[in-house]
Amino acid sequence: MSAPTAPAPGGTGETGEPADITVHRCTVTVVRRGGWSWGPDPRALVNQVVDSLPELLADHFAERLGTDGPDVEITEPLTVTVRPGRAGSPGRATGGGPPVEVHFAPVPVVEMPMDAPHAPDTDTGALSIEESFAAEPDPWTAPSASALFAELAERGELDALLALLPEESVRAYLPALLEADATTAARLLAELVGRALAAAPAEALPEPLRTVLAEADTTDLPRALAAFVASVDPEEAIRAARTLTGPPDRSGRSAQESPATAGRSDEPPPGATIAAEPAAAGGTARAPRTTDEVRVWSALPFLLAGPLARIGYLDAIGPALAGLELAEDAPLFAAALAYKVLGATARGWRRSERDTEAAAAFAGLHPPVAEEHLTAFARRMGPALPVLDGVLALSVCRGHDPADPLLIGGSDGALLLVDAQGMFPIAWAADAAGLLPHWQACGRPTVLLCDGPLPPGTLRELASGGVPFLTGVRPLRGDPVTRLPWRTPLWAAAGTAPDLRRAAELPAHAERFADLLTALVTERRAVPLAPDGGLERTVTLAAALGLSTIAWTLWRDRETPDPLLALRRFADLEATVRFEPAAVRVRVPMGRRHADLLRGGLLADVPDVVWLGGRTLTFSAG
Repeated sequence: MSAPTAPAPGGTGETGEPADITVHRCTVTVVRRGGWSWGPDPRALVNQVVDSLPELLADHFAERLGTDGPDVEITEPLTVTVRPGRAGSPGRATGGGPPVEVHFAPVPVVEMPMDAPHAPDTDTGALSIEESFAAEPDPWTAPSASALFAELAERGELDALLALLPEESVRAYLPALLEADATTAARLLAELVGRALAAAPAEALPEPLRTVLAEADTTDLPRALAAFVASVDPEEAIRAARTLTGPPDRSGRSAQESPATAGRSDEPPPGATIAAEPAAAGGTARAPRTTDEVRVWSALPFLLAGPLARIGYLDAIGPALAGLELAEDAPLFAAALAYKVLGATARGWRRSERDTEAAAAFAGLHPPVAEEHLTAFARRMGPALPVLDGVLALSVCRGHDPADPLLIGGSDGALLLVDAQGMFPIAWAADAAGLLPHWQACGRPTVLLCDGPLPPGTLRELASGGVPFLTGVRPLRGDPVTRLPWRTPLWAAAGTAPDLRRAAELPAHAERFADLLTALVTERRAVPLAPDGGLERTVTLAAALGLSTIAWTLWRDRETPDPLLALRRFADLEATVRFEPAAVRVRVPMGRRHADLLRGGLLADVPDVVWLGGRTLTFSAG
């Protein structure tokens, strides 16, 4: 029941009009004790209580309504207990129904100031009685980059992550680690030195590092560099790192520099991109929501938080941004992530109003989130993107079964690697060579190449890397492939023994792969005005992984799990989002979808969400 009013007979307010009682929020709970049935009309009792409530309130507060005193407010929950009347006991009839017993729990009443607004129902930021007495939460600070790298080192994954990072990212995080953790900083410096030695002899290194290498065992380079880092000024270590140049980057991060914007049928206003950088550089007025309540048309962005938290991706966002002094911009990353699972962007860059409201709510901001802020953030966040992509890729590769194939396809000027069993995304790369480390980490399984725009030399690079692949894409002249006897054109890497059972699966996998690219890359653009696709691809990976995890958790036992199933089935799941100082509470309607999510453990609390200022994200039904 939403804001019913109950005029008091004969009572008038200060304006001479009948006095009213306004209920901001009402919950009716019917409890049956004994018996075995609700009767022929289960809602009859509920309707009787709801219909009778205005009359009960008016009678109970008649003394206050009948005077010309000031307005009053009840901030604590008012509990009204209504029981069927017992034989021989006093009762009252309401709404023409049978006699009932009514009990009002006592609550304090507070006089409202004369200048208080007369329409408090429009103030969605009002605090409940629990919130008003709650202690102020402790200030929250995002974990440092050193905490993330130290955790990876403890898990034995730091070397694997560093091998995936371009030199730009390794250099960007070195200053932050030098101030906090010299041992981990030495690991980053050792990675740069190792790459430099692969491109040139030791004599080409700068003097401080050349001396360290001459006196140290090359098999224990991190230990020697840790002593060097501890003995010199951080600025000297940074200057030495800047002079190191490794071989050409094969990590695939050059794909971030592609200016292509897939799916854009016409260009945005010419001045939008030009004005983006100055607007964001001067400081963005992004006031976080601390006490507010909003209704959003889609709860799907919020559902991504749990799956991403499980693999440690959510915990990596804060340190990755903090290492570049961008922790305060975490809400912009959340907004970009939300746009990947909301409505399609019209003409490649236009958004609907309901999408901007839902994305802002997910990010903990007031709408709208300015596009120029997203564009400038995409540029500044460049060195952090490979770190997040690496954390995601390592997690998916750990869980991959080598007996299952991987999928590779081209889109948006790059290659995308996907786990075929569940369509879990692994990584983007500019060419096939950039995907080889991920293929090796997955156990060297069979690779199925899907139809799409493949960069020149893709088949040749895969074959030279020893990748057993199957593809229906016609090879170029000189590609080392062999035509297979199959009902459709099919090729395999020369010198390999392909599993022809995978050939029968290729068309279905290719169709699902193409649908995924269409939905998340072509139709939905997170940062349409950005000159490169770095942030776009990173949030595509994160959104696809979240959707894949939801689909795998809920439906793998009854149908082929696919991320687009989650996108279609939960896109219109509405929610009410309430912002509190210590938590953000998402309330979704009760029903089959809520029951499925609850059984799958997808509505568990998510603590320490970085873009919500460390608040806990909670879910409930109502």
